[in-house]
Amino acid sequence: MTPPRPAVFLDRDGTVIIDTGYVSRPADVTLIEGAARAIARLNAAGIPVVIVTNQSGIGRGYFSESDFALVEMRIAELLAAGGARVLATYHCPHAPDVACECRKPGVKLFRDAAAEHAIDLARSWYIGDRLRDIEPAAKLGGTGVLVPRRETPSADVVAAGERFVISTTLDAAVTRVLEAKPLARSRDDE
Repeated sequence: MTPPRPAVFLDRDGTVIIDTGYVSRPADVTLIEGAARAIARLNAAGIPVVIVTNQSGIGRGYFSESDFALVEMRIAELLAAGGARVLATYHCPHAPDVACECRKPGVKLFRDAAAEHAIDLARSWYIGDRLRDIEPAAKLGGTGVLVPRRETPSADVVAAGERFVISTTLDAAVTRVLEAKPLARSRDDE
């Protein structure tokens, strides 16, 4: 059995790709500037990268699981063109009004990833553009990093600043991961 290793969990929309609202077509996929480079840096360091994403558009009937799969294929193509790859993607297809354990900030999908890929959740990093993306870090013992965007609610930024790392870009967050001594918590961009 492989000993558990730390990973980097990334949110998808707003962290890896531009969030245009319910991204449902491959033609609508645009990587955020520097995302492929940042992920490629983690790949080069041997750190597994896992995407965990809420996709309520499926539960709301805006698009299907097949549409989601096509979008994921396009993301993989764009990342590969930038020399990057993601180990796995986990998604919650439920609408927010459905009681489930997989919708972030729930931790089910992170635990599923840990079980399937021998990941040490307490030594992992959780990076996203909303508080719900990084709150699992507090529940699982890891380090959360908020990368706020224009669309990020200001309340998320305030709340994150009290408990988590705040970074200006995904690349800056990855630098923090790569420079961490046994994945210790700290604030970057200060």
